[in-house]
Amino acid sequence: MIKLVSSLQTWNTPAFISNLKEEICSLDSSLLPLQQGLRYSSIANADSLSVSVLKTSEDEDHIFIKAGLFYTGIIAGCNCADDPTPVDENNEYCEVSISINKVTAEATINLVH
Repeated sequence: MIKLVSSLQTWNTPAFISNLKEEICSLDSSLLPLQQGLRYSSIANADSLSVSVLKTSEDEDHIFIKAGLFYTGIIAGCNCADDPTPVDENNEYCEVSISINKVTAEATINLVH
């Protein structure tokens, strides 16, 4: 379960975007749809994850965010001793929708297709 407590607490303040970015970057990368968002690689690498907030809105119960995730991925070879494939990182980008419950701070993060 993902909780974005700091983001909820700073909603509608100047600190919201920076707190949201920090909280997303500090999440375990397995909680983000990075692998599903790959376009040029075969394995997602969140070591250099950065977040760009594209849009925010709200209703009575939730805060809604559309964000872009910038990260890298690698093309994995067969790991054989004579494998000529270099381990190069490729830049990757995907967009996600984030919904934060205004009472519990529980969040869902889904890939935008």
